[in-house]
Amino acid sequence: MLNKISTSFPQSYGFLCLLSCRCLYHYPILVKQLLEKNEKGHVIATCRNPTGATGLLDLKNQFAERLNILPLDATVESTIEESAKFITERYGSLNLLINASGILSIPNVLQPETTLSKVQKSAMMLAYEVNAVGPILVIKHMWPLLRAGGGFGTERDIAVVANLSARVGSIGDNHLGGWHAYRSSKAALNQLTKTISVEFARKKDPVACILLHPGTVDTDLSRPFQRNVPAGKLFSKDFSVQKLLNIINNTKHQDNGKFFAWDGQEIPW
Repeated sequence: MLNKISTSFPQSYGFLCLLSCRCLYHYPILVKQLLEKNEKGHVIATCRNPTGATGLLDLKNQFAERLNILPLDATVESTIEESAKFITERYGSLNLLINASGILSIPNVLQPETTLSKVQKSAMMLAYEVNAVGPILVIKHMWPLLRAGGGFGTERDIAVVANLSARVGSIGDNHLGGWHAYRSSKAALNQLTKTISVEFARKKDPVACILLHPGTVDTDLSRPFQRNVPAGKLFSKDFSVQKLLNIINNTKHQDNGKFFAWDGQEIPW
């Protein structure tokens, strides 16, 4: 854990953003839009296997000076620490952290449960580790960097932590049941994020923590479940990313601890 960071970071970097992700379904588009929207901004993109992330490597060729790709596995805390060390030594701060880690299904390992009788301990623990614990550990190690960066280089006066959640993680909005592992892990992420936001406010840190529901996006992740999506509610990756970045860019101090859908509407806990 990093305890202290100098706030005398380079002024020429513009905004500094770290993205943490396990699955790369719409990740490169998120990175691309961030880099295109601010010609001075730098992005640090992390994933488990950078050499196999062809979409990110293509962007690295296009934005060689402003994109760094680091290895990070949200289930291995030492990799998070190594990333934090690199960012500290290279940049000294962060203005935005987007946690996009998440799993819904893995063949022969994890499938959304349709009944209690299909719940398995191993699946529950894996979903909780990736969807809830991992993002919180990333925040833990990036916290000093976010405090140092605040809103410098952005149109905000604060740094933002944006955790990608899901509407199915809302307890108040749960009318269908099922998907025990995914629902409960996202509900845990919501509670942990809210708890962190309270601490940020109490310590008067220049950081706001929010949760985002991207909607149902047309990716491999959602493809097995798209038949039940209402007409007009299956979004392209570009559309979803644009909406999420709009919420992030307009985040204010008073939004700390809130849970937003892609259209900016608050979601009940």
